[in-house]
Amino acid sequence: MSTIKIRLSTIADVRDFVNVVSKSDIDIDLQSGRYIVDGKSIMGIFSLDLLSPITLTAHTDEPEELFAELAPYIIKE
Repeated sequence: MSTIKIRLSTIADVRDFVNVVSKSDIDIDLQSGRYIVDGKSIMGIFSLDLLSPITLTAHTDEPEELFAELAPYIIKE
């Protein structure tokens, strides 16, 4: 399991994010506050607080390829 922080600022970001993660077999959870939704659910994502950073949890031991595709959304610390 690997965790990163992401930001989805626009409707287009959410749409493009869902398109990327939907191609993967990896289960993805997104958490904002106490809410956790399926990362492949566009409706679930819109139920989150998109003004704050979102915690992405990828349920895999090898997330490098997925994280490379999601680079535009990852918050650099």
